[in-house]
Amino acid sequence: MKNNRARACKDYFYPVSLFTVFKKPLSKKVLGSLLLILPGYFAFAQDVNADDNLTSPLITDRPDVTESPSTVAAGILQVETGALYESYKQDVVKQEAFTFNTTLLRLGISENLELRLGWDFVEGQSRINGNKLDDVSSGFNPLLVGAKINIVKEKGLLPEIGALVHLHLPFTASRDYKPETTGVDFIFSFAHTLNKKSNLSYNLGAQWQNDSPEAAYTYSLSYGYALLGDLGMYAEVYGNLPENNKANHLWDVGMTYLISKDVQVDATVGSSITEGQDMLLSAGVSFRLPVW
Repeated sequence: MKNNRARACKDYFYPVSLFTVFKKPLSKKVLGSLLLILPGYFAFAQDVNADDNLTSPLITDRPDVTESPSTVAAGILQVETGALYESYKQDVVKQEAFTFNTTLLRLGISENLELRLGWDFVEGQSRINGNKLDDVSSGFNPLLVGAKINIVKEKGLLPEIGALVHLHLPFTASRDYKPETTGVDFIFSFAHTLNKKSNLSYNLGAQWQNDSPEAAYTYSLSYGYALLGDLGMYAEVYGNLPENNKANHLWDVGMTYLISKDVQVDATVGSSITEGQDMLLSAGVSFRLPVW
């Protein structure tokens, strides 16, 4: 369960291809090996990851901030999307942000690896003494590309552990939301099953955003509980600790409902503990389907 709230950072990203890895032409022997290995890999993936992978429980990375250490099964595309409203008020000035299409695409590549792609559209506006200003900012946030690895499964007191890394590419963003440099974040994710109805998940990580060379260390802690049948709820605290600024601490609570084994809807409300966010409202849907 999780809502993908934007993270960002510093340093340029240079795409890598076989041509940049191999400085000279590939030999016939190497090319022959690749031609033998690649078809076998995809045939294996198709054989192992048929519709059987849709029988496993649907575990999403929304609506809460806390990322699950679990990855999507190989050959499965999971789509997690929704809308988000946030408001911030200081004295007589109120800022509002509407985030539409908070889409995260998760593609299972192997038993413990998934690729991730996310993009959303934001519209921001300001009010002074309740009067709306004319200058409205709108556009796409930087495209998120990344991966998640499931490192170890839960065993006794040992939690399930995963690791995530994301890049936020500035050249994909609209003018109003375009940073000068690439954003980066990485997260270690942990999850404990407490009993048949409840679980505890938490994240530790760091991010570089808003063109700042300073890191902001991030954390989250989420408690989930199965209420009735396919209805669940969660409560969460999360925040970040910038190296050169005050810490930000927030909370949210929400509910999820599993319409079918492959479709889930959710709703969330939250606010900040420290000075900052006055209101957070979110709703969304997640679903999955086989792609090979």
